[in-house]
Amino acid sequence: MNDALIRIERALREASRALAPFTPGKVDARLKEGGDPVTDADLAVNVVLRDLLPEAGDGWLSEETTDGEERLDRRRVWVVDPVDGTREFIAGIPEWCVSVGLVEDGVPVAGGIYAPSRDQMILGAAGHGVTLNGVPGGATQTDDLRGALVLASRSETRRGEWEHFFSTPISIRNVGSIAYKLGLVGAGLADATWTLEPKHEWDVAAGAALVLAAGGSVFGVDGGPVRFNQPDPLLPGFIATAPRIEKQVRELLGIR
Repeated sequence: MNDALIRIERALREASRALAPFTPGKVDARLKEGGDPVTDADLAVNVVLRDLLPEAGDGWLSEETTDGEERLDRRRVWVVDPVDGTREFIAGIPEWCVSVGLVEDGVPVAGGIYAPSRDQMILGAAGHGVTLNGVPGGATQTDDLRGALVLASRSETRRGEWEHFFSTPISIRNVGSIAYKLGLVGAGLADATWTLEPKHEWDVAAGAALVLAAGGSVFGVDGGPVRFNQPDPLLPGFIATAPRIEKQVRELLGIR
């Protein structure tokens, strides 16, 4: 895992250099098939990550690369989102990041996110814990969901999907990128985050690895563990919490 962390950090720093020519809030965007936006920055970072991350025998899954079945036969798969939170990047909202996850046998074992607008590098791996800009961190030890800081999706809140939760005793903050939200939970800067909407593996793989490395809990909307590198990389939802409030989060969401 130490080698994986070194590789992830190097790739994230090179990705940051590739992003330097682009100014958040002043980038041209176009719509991909399906309606999601993409910029030249997304594609430039994708090239950097693919050049630096996979070794011989590794699989690859990225939002900006056409998917192929060959990854399904690989034990190790890099699951990346070159710019998670592209809409925030386009709007100039500093809640986007480069997201890199390493999956082994379906389990996220190492990950890193870098949020250039806030100069936050969060790295973590199984057995190595989590660091924020080189400083060791970890999941919070809050044991009461009342007042716990839960990060919500800005777009989901706008659509009214969090309305129910505003009448509960949690403290809610809207944040853009889900990878960034998960990174903040892993770094101990928030207590939980969840989405009950479908997300792709590349949205959450890095963050899942960070939360797990930090001692936190991650699970799907069915209450079970989430397996990665699936034939269909679309997940029905995703939940991440500090360890001591997992049971309370499950009760709040009605998940066993």
